Amino acid sequence: MVGDGIKGLDGQAPGEAAQALTAILQTHYLRYLIIVSWALGVIVTVGLVHGMAWFVATLAAGALRGEVEKRISQRVGAGWGMLFPVVATATTAVWAVAPLLAWFSNAQFGHELAIALLVSGYVLVFAQLRSSPRQAIMISSPYGLAAAIIAVSLMGGPLFWPFLTLVPFIAASLFVLVTMTVLREDRIRAFQEHQSHLIEELEAARDKADAANEAKSSFLGVISHELRTPMNGVLGAAQLLSATRLEGTQREYLSIIRNSGDNLLSLLNDILDMTKIEAGKMNFDVVDVQVDDLQRRITGPFEAQAEAKGLTFVTALEGEIPAVVRGDPLRVCQVVQNLLSNAVKFTDQGEIRYTVRGRRISDRRVGFEFSVTDSGSGISREDLERLFQPFTQVDNSSTRKFGGTGLGLTIARRMAHIMGGDITVTSRLGEGSTFTLSIEGEVVEWAKAEEAEVIDADIEGGDHLDVLVVEDHPVNRMILEAWMGSAGHRTSTAENGQLAVDIAMNQQFDLIIMDVNMPVMDGLTATRLIREGTGVNVDTPVVVLSASARIEDHEAGLAAGADAYLNKPIDFRSLAELMVQVPGGRIALRQAVEAAEEPAAAA
Repeated sequence: MVGDGIKGLDGQAPGEAAQALTAILQTHYLRYLIIVSWALGVIVTVGLVHGMAWFVATLAAGALRGEVEKRISQRVGAGWGMLFPVVATATTAVWAVAPLLAWFSNAQFGHELAIALLVSGYVLVFAQLRSSPRQAIMISSPYGLAAAIIAVSLMGGPLFWPFLTLVPFIAASLFVLVTMTVLREDRIRAFQEHQSHLIEELEAARDKADAANEAKSSFLGVISHELRTPMNGVLGAAQLLSATRLEGTQREYLSIIRNSGDNLLSLLNDILDMTKIEAGKMNFDVVDVQVDDLQRRITGPFEAQAEAKGLTFVTALEGEIPAVVRGDPLRVCQVVQNLLSNAVKFTDQGEIRYTVRGRRISDRRVGFEFSVTDSGSGISREDLERLFQPFTQVDNSSTRKFGGTGLGLTIARRMAHIMGGDITVTSRLGEGSTFTLSIEGEVVEWAKAEEAEVIDADIEGGDHLDVLVVEDHPVNRMILEAWMGSAGHRTSTAENGQLAVDIAMNQQFDLIIMDVNMPVMDGLTATRLIREGTGVNVDTPVVVLSASARIEDHEAGLAAGADAYLNKPIDFRSLAELMVQVPGGRIALRQAVEAAEEPAAAA
């Protein structure tokens, strides 16, 4: 009968027994379906009274059995031994009354129904316990007892031997059922073992691929980061050289050096962004953004570029656009400017149309669409499918003609996804393309607030300073010394943090410029030691330099005691602005840095 046993309780692991019991619990409703079908046959054959009595008794036994199953379902293998098989056997005994009722009912169809019920009962038990024949024999024993009672009643009669011939027939059928089932399960088990082996191999291959990808990303990140140091030397020397007297040809060559260096720096930034995105370490700063300032920041560089190529640059604002929103202006600019850069780069004539559409979602939410439409050659449908794949460009010759790695659109779209938006493109060959960045933002102000009165204050500068330059790279030291000397400042140098600490102990300086990554002692450790020591430069302003542009690195530098942070390659204009504040001490320098960060954050 359905559910009258538990698969594999004898000699099987508790986990397998628990799974079997769970399966029985999940399909226990089938037991009641078969009880109803048996009851119909019994009632029709032996009468309503006896049939209903058997039906009620069997239902009660089934309910009792179900309650026992639920109570012990969490205790498989916990020492309850043969309890479940005993309960199942007792339940089967109630079922085995049905063929006896049918046989001794003297009904016309009674004998046939009794034999059918006996065969059905055996098949149901052995079908469930096919992998545990000993339990099947035990739990089906009430059917055997019922068959024995019938056989005894036939002794001496003409039906005795025909009835006994049913025994080998039923036994052979059950043997075939169990054997075929065992063979099938062996094949299934072998297939599952093979499948498990394949899964293990696939998981191992996946782990190797993940490790290789992580190593690749780490390698690219380290290399692109380390290349910033020599790039600082190249671009810094080019800036210094541009301030000297040069012939026309020399100035042309210098322009090539600076443009090539800027392009290489842009490439390094793309690789760094790609590795950060793949590693899930791309940082986004959510600040209040003035939409007007953001627009000027986005379009500023490209209006002149478009004009230089003879293109018309058109800007349009549509819909409801708030005055102030919260978001990451740096990343939004990076994405939209990539679209504008491509539009200008790949358009030879016509116009570039930049459109910003605002859509009010609620009082505190707005949807933006930044659309860039060009009148270039357009993109075919086949090329659109691989447009956002990394290291690809629609036309391979464009790499030679325009440069680039093919990472720009990939990075832009992944950044858009991180910000909860997307980039879509529509294009027709010969008619141009439209790229659209769709994102949502939190509204701070819908209407533009009254601007506070700007108080101008003249900045006194030009004092000659004593500066300690701490830099392990000789080219960078030379460039900083040359620049300082050209401005009339006096410099001393140190090759590592330990030398800087020793020098700063007794020699007074107006400013310390400290590189972060150095041998022997790094710049952050040296800065902390200077601040915590008793030397003459405890309160001397410190500006730290690093090739890393991450915000957490900036915060680490300030936490170590620095007053300002500059990225490599060094922007000497920014350094000059900081040095103007040095005579006012650390407080003046920090206030100048904070004042410079506020409009940048708002942009």
